[in-house]
Amino acid sequence: DHSRVKQVLYCQAEDKPVARNELVKGYEYEKDKYVVIDEDDVKKAAPPSSRTMEILEFVKTDQVDPVFYESSYYMAPDDAGEKPYALLFEALRRSGYVGIAKIAMHNREHIVILRPGHRGILLHTMYYEDEVRKIEEFRTDSSLVKDKELDLAMTLITSLAAEFEPGKYKDSYRANLMAMIQAKVEGKQVVEAPAAQQLAPVIDIMEALKASLAMGKKPVRSVASADQPAAAVPEAAPAAKPKRVRKTASGE
Repeated sequence: DHSRVKQVLYCQAEDKPVARNELVKGYEYEKDKYVVIDEDDVKKAAPPSSRTMEILEFVKTDQVDPVFYESSYYMAPDDAGEKPYALLFEALRRSGYVGIAKIAMHNREHIVILRPGHRGILLHTMYYEDEVRKIEEFRTDSSLVKDKELDLAMTLITSLAAEFEPGKYKDSYRANLMAMIQAKVEGKQVVEAPAAQQLAPVIDIMEALKASLAMGKKPVRSVASADQPAAAVPEAAPAAKPKRVRKTASGE
């Protein structure tokens, strides 16, 4: 008999468990100050459900920064809407525009982007402007780039240029996880994968690019052997930590 893992909500302030029926929703309008919101309030704020999509405007495709894309959906027509759907698809495809529309779904009003795909219209829910983090220090000083370095970098890009084929990129983590699960199902012993070797940092970006061109590999994914470390990105590159582009619910 296998015991199940039970999740318990715990109140640190009162040092005791909290039952789910005692939980309430609230909004923190100041530090440690909340206004309680009940289910009726949420229902009143929710937009009415509708099967109708209102197109607000059309904008040039290159004016929409992909940072605003949230989730993607295939949009299919109803039986009676085949012709209007095909008309909109062809008009978007030939004009170079995307549609901006409004629709209510999942108890929330969404602004969506209608984009022509290869075989039909794709719908992308869009982040609102205040949901995208603004980082004033996020900028690049292009004056640091020398012409010789830029020429070499452009040569590297050209040498690695290829057609975009998403099918050739695989999720190795998922594959390893599924293999481990299958091994457990079959009662086999599970062993850890060998740890990746640390690459030696290269200070001179010119040397890193030259080495990458010579090997025909990207500088950020050069393979190092135990005896001869291969070229890697400059030391400054790993030091840069990515910041979350989109805000969390709390705005952080």
